[in-house]
Amino acid sequence: MDKDLKIPYDQRHKFAEPLDVLIAGTREKTIRKVEEIFREKEGNGLDFNFFLVGDIVTKDFLSNSFLKKATKLCIIDEKTKREQIKIELKGHFEEIVEFINPAGMISKKSWSLLTNIIANGKNTLLKITEGEEDLLVLPLVLALPIEEDYKNYVFYGQPPITDAKKAIPQGIVIVEISEKTQQKVKELINLMEEI
Repeated sequence: MDKDLKIPYDQRHKFAEPLDVLIAGTREKTIRKVEEIFREKEGNGLDFNFFLVGDIVTKDFLSNSFLKKATKLCIIDEKTKREQIKIELKGHFEEIVEFINPAGMISKKSWSLLTNIIANGKNTLLKITEGEEDLLVLPLVLALPIEEDYKNYVFYGQPPITDAKKAIPQGIVIVEISEKTQQKVKELINLMEEI
């Protein structure tokens, strides 16, 4: 993608809906449920990698030894609801990359950056030093390969949406990288305005 993208105001509601499976509930409840789901998958012989977008999801996964071991990439901006958040980052990451991604946009540079981070295979922290990370879920889902011998999953926090036609509870969204989810993301990208 060779242009910066932003969400048209009249399409914002489409971007607020979960991309895949929503595990609704409190942080404590949802992280326990995610662990339960993936312990069962591991018990059935499935290998997987986790890619996280958001500070709260990152903090909760890195605090859980089972979930932490599958975590390959965390994208954070060290803010939640405009408040500063502190995450313990020592010991897990082989590489820390700083990046600017303007609020409400997908920077054109994010496409190649995410592709390169995934290709290098290192445990990476992508720290947004200016702007926000939320929309980077979209290029991340498209950049991740659909693999035969293991599964890639993207996780992000779902804020509660009460002013939509259908209320959406808070929780964690689990996006399994598949043709279906990548097609859904392509449709969203096609709604965005080039800048």
